[in-house]
Amino acid sequence: MPAVHKLLLEEALQDSPQTRSLLSVFEEDAGTLTDYTNQLLQSMQRVYGAQSEMGLATEQLSRQLLEYEKQNFALGKGDEEVISTLQQFAKTVVELNTLHSELASQMADRMIFPMIQFREKDLTEISTLREVFGIASDEHEAAMVKYSRLPKKKENEKVKAELVGEVAYSRRKQHQASMQYYCALNALQYRKRVAMLEPMLGYTQAQIHFYKKGMDLVSKKMDSFLVSVSSMTQSIQAQLDSEAEAMRVTQRELLSMEDTVYMPDRDPVPVNRTLIQKAGYLNIRNKTGLVTTAWDRLYFFTQGGNLMCQPRGAVAGGMVLDLDNSSVMAVECEDRRYCFQITSPSGKTSMTLQAESKKEYEEWICTLNNISRQIYLTDNPEAVAIRLNQTAIQAVTPITSFERRGEGSPNPDRAKPGGVQSSISASQKSSSTPEPEDLIVPGTPIQFDIMLPASEFQDQNRVGGRRTNPFGETDDDCSPESDDSLLQQVFAVRFLGSMAVRSGQTQEVIYEAMRQVLAARAIHNIFRTTESHLMVTSSCLRLIDPRTQVTRISFQLQEVTQFAAHQENGRLMGFVVEGRDWSEGTEEGEPSFSAFVFESNTEGEKICYTISLGKDIIEAKKDPEALAQLMKNMPLTNDGKFLLLDSETGDTANGGAADEEESEA
Repeated sequence: MPAVHKLLLEEALQDSPQTRSLLSVFEEDAGTLTDYTNQLLQSMQRVYGAQSEMGLATEQLSRQLLEYEKQNFALGKGDEEVISTLQQFAKTVVELNTLHSELASQMADRMIFPMIQFREKDLTEISTLREVFGIASDEHEAAMVKYSRLPKKKENEKVKAELVGEVAYSRRKQHQASMQYYCALNALQYRKRVAMLEPMLGYTQAQIHFYKKGMDLVSKKMDSFLVSVSSMTQSIQAQLDSEAEAMRVTQRELLSMEDTVYMPDRDPVPVNRTLIQKAGYLNIRNKTGLVTTAWDRLYFFTQGGNLMCQPRGAVAGGMVLDLDNSSVMAVECEDRRYCFQITSPSGKTSMTLQAESKKEYEEWICTLNNISRQIYLTDNPEAVAIRLNQTAIQAVTPITSFERRGEGSPNPDRAKPGGVQSSISASQKSSSTPEPEDLIVPGTPIQFDIMLPASEFQDQNRVGGRRTNPFGETDDDCSPESDDSLLQQVFAVRFLGSMAVRSGQTQEVIYEAMRQVLAARAIHNIFRTTESHLMVTSSCLRLIDPRTQVTRISFQLQEVTQFAAHQENGRLMGFVVEGRDWSEGTEEGEPSFSAFVFESNTEGEKICYTISLGKDIIEAKKDPEALAQLMKNMPLTNDGKFLLLDSETGDTANGGAADEEESEA
């Protein structure tokens, strides 16, 4: 090793400027060494801190690896091999943690401690001796100043002796301090080399010891284990590459489709009317205030007989409505398209939904109607839905205009009201439930619009012409001028359809007519209806246009042979009217029957009760005493009419505009 620079102790007493200049060089070197030592120690402490943190981190890592088994992964089935591998890794990490902790301890003893000792012992000693040397030099300079001021003429031996002693003492003190200071600076030139090498020697030896133990651990205990883990990861990576390539191919195929796939209301797939399950996004109308509403887009799906809803981010859906025996109708909602309404059998709960496209709109209505019939409870609901759809298509021919009822009918005579002769008399009926063919001839056409346009009625009223009813009846007997009935009740209804039937003496024919009318509307997408007012009096039934107050059709109450409300959907009701068929040429004509089906805003039983009361009044009129007894038992209004129910029609009864609605069919 090359020689080091020294301060000569012999020159300490003389304290020449050359010696002072050389001393300043040694002091500068010591200051630089002190700064560097602090920075080096800081770096070593950072390494030690990182190694200590490594020990803590590996300990936490081992605990976290063991926690994998306790995680409740939703898709964690089949992870047994991964769990066992991670447990083995956890054991290895624990052993590595022991090695890391040992390495951190060795770093503290063999790297950090020597450097701290060098800084606190050697460098601090240099700093202290420098201060002592500075004080001694100042005292010597002060003593020399006093001694130099001794007077030349008046010498005082006593003062001179004191000053000489003081100079000698301060010079000796400075000499001793300077020699100690010089010795420390000279020794520092050797100690700094040892101080720089010893910590790094300890650090390197600790690392070598750590790596040797780590190699022993890995080579002796983990060679076969690491080979198996490597093979497993390569196999998984190969599966991932294969799956990624398959997904890329699928993605290219899906992206190569036409843009119509992304466009709403452009679905080329035909409507499926035999579904018993449906899922998709719908907009639901929610009431936000007294008169304000808001639409929310939610995911709806059917489950059994329930309509379910699942908001975004929700884990599972919740039931919104029980669909059994509920009614589904298309409606007009503000300025939105494809809206429909679901109403519970009681009529107390309803909701309005909007579909994205016409296809979704029709499929939702058909699916909900299929579910409301409880088809899903059968053994093979899909087959039942297909069979009902095919049967309804074969058995029902929809006619959207009364003037074309005879076109396409297997028997044109059946197109006329009353044109079907009853083939089964009351005496020939069996006690069992009649078959549908015994009630309605298969292929009988259905009429869906019972009224003419309102403008045509207005034109007839302006010219004073007499309106001819499309069914051939006249309203002479039921005109408001001649109506002196005691009963007058108005109901808001929507006409669904009418058809000729074979019998008018049983309620089963009404139920069968309801089934065929609703099936025909669902199959042929005829949802729209127009609201009318059904006025029940003690002499007749009148269907009134709420906008013009013109009677669209009327029936004598005596001609109504049967009336009934639907057994499950209480908002549906119907009645059978008896007429005469003059096509046979007989003098009195043959009896014929026609069934009319309506949907009301209230319970159909109330309408049936009112009709029954009207027929009771007709019978009571034949006997004054019976009429008086009936009037005595029933509450009357101020004008002498029977008081039954509050008006359901609201302002529309006074000529208000009736909005077109769409029915559940």
